[in-house]
Amino acid sequence: MFRALMLSTAMLAASAAIVPASAAEGDWLVRFRVLNIAPSGDAGNVNPGFPTGSVDVDNAVVPEVDFTRFFTDHWAAELILATSPHDISGVGALNGLGKIAETMALPPTVTVQYHFAPEASFRPYIGAGLNYTMFYNEDTTASLVGALGPTSIELDDSFGFALQAGFDVDINEKWFFNADIKYIDIDTEATLNSNGTINTVKVDLDPVVAGIGVGFRF
Repeated sequence: MFRALMLSTAMLAASAAIVPASAAEGDWLVRFRVLNIAPSGDAGNVNPGFPTGSVDVDNAVVPEVDFTRFFTDHWAAELILATSPHDISGVGALNGLGKIAETMALPPTVTVQYHFAPEASFRPYIGAGLNYTMFYNEDTTASLVGALGPTSIELDDSFGFALQAGFDVDINEKWFFNADIKYIDIDTEATLNSNGTINTVKVDLDPVVAGIGVGFRF
């Protein structure tokens, strides 16, 4: 994948040298990306019932759209919109249960970006901002219900920071290729309710979000 990304970038950079475009104050950028969301944190124990058990949250690959507004030639703000499904699996004492729950995450993220070379064909940028993640459609699996009886799960919403770096490479006067990577601070607590018996587990998702795609300027 990385070899293909490098080759694509080189080809697009070559075409950009022929037909340059630039971003400037007042411009809007809209990007369409495919994201790989890879949780990088860890989880605590499932207390009090399973002190040697924990959970693991899987990766997700999803489409994303984002909007960038330039306030000066170098400074811009970006709003990132995507939603992602995640499976939650048992670890340690819960390993034998396999997948124990699933959830959807909606993590709208706003970053303020600095663009180093807004008039160039290759335009790197960095950014920092805030994220608010909402979890919805939480559900438990038959394996967990079989072990604990009827059980519901609820995940707390999260508020944290976000860091990013990326670049745009012109394809023509309006369209460009984009590659972007983010680190998002997402911490939640999952509550399992089994007929009134409560177990909780703290989960630091802290995903690394890598994306590639295209965008256009207007």
